[in-house]
Amino acid sequence: MTWLLYGAYGYTGELIARAAVERGLDPILAGRSREKVDVLAADLDCESRVFSLSDPALAERLDDVDLVLNCAGPFVDTHEPLVAACLESGSHYLDVTGEIEVFESIREDNDRARRADLTLLPGVGFDVVPSDCLAAHLVERLPEAESLTIGYQPAGGFSPGTLKTAITGLGEDGLVRRDGRLEPVSIAWETREIDFGDGPVPAMTAPLGDVSTAYHTTGVPNIECYLAVPPVAARWLRYQRYLDPVLALDPVQTLLAGLVDRLVEGPDAETRAETTATLWGEVRSRDATRVSRLRTPNVYRTTKLAALETVERVLAGDAPAGYQTPASAFGSDLILSVEGVERIDEWHR
Repeated sequence: MTWLLYGAYGYTGELIARAAVERGLDPILAGRSREKVDVLAADLDCESRVFSLSDPALAERLDDVDLVLNCAGPFVDTHEPLVAACLESGSHYLDVTGEIEVFESIREDNDRARRADLTLLPGVGFDVVPSDCLAAHLVERLPEAESLTIGYQPAGGFSPGTLKTAITGLGEDGLVRRDGRLEPVSIAWETREIDFGDGPVPAMTAPLGDVSTAYHTTGVPNIECYLAVPPVAARWLRYQRYLDPVLALDPVQTLLAGLVDRLVEGPDAETRAETTATLWGEVRSRDATRVSRLRTPNVYRTTKLAALETVERVLAGDAPAGYQTPASAFGSDLILSVEGVERIDEWHR
């Protein structure tokens, strides 16, 4: 089976490329910069391809490819041409997005993918493999759940790509799930304390991918996501809404993205090895509550390992056709196949 890694020379793409070669998975490395692709491909002794996603013959570039893993963000810009090309060429599509808009967009191609016997599986990194599996596990514990809350406590910093994706969301509303529908809310519209295992810490609502994916995985109609932040950050984000019209302007977005390119390199190898992330999840019905936690390796180490695990499973023919989430494709224990992950259950009423 042949698979292609697009955006291979980005921070996350290169981590995955190097780990893939170590595992003998032999990816084709691709991107739009010939110099960057060729340097990495020569270093890893891999085949390389150079093309832009605006190439009119994009599908022809993938004619001999069984699977594409897209690591080129922001995915709101890159997913549409690659998904369309994959459906035309007969290639499975995976990516490492966490963007709600992308999940909802790709889901619209479900019927076409089923007819073509292809898998469309976005979100195979830290967004959203751990949280999607946590959501599925919680609903297995409480099948009659009416609400789901997921909390994140990452550590270790962020890559340039992650920060630039966050920048594209400045000036936009957050989202929650209410009675099965996506509803806009202001950023940091709610705060609460969450015990991630070492005592309560402040957290704020954030428009994370589970607002889309967990609904399609579990069917729970009411979903909120929280991110652990210092109290000062939550206060600043509440004031951000007054700057939204300015932050959404193209020149401001370009300026901020340029600053990220110049100033941010992403977590180094020592940071990735030493830091962890914790996820907390709670489901409620009228009569019961269940809480579970996941402790994972560093966000980017988890992304690397989870992405390659899903690539191997899809190439092996183990994934259902059509639009899938990680847990709908492989079950709630998928995340436990990632080395260093621990799942802890609590019992409430």
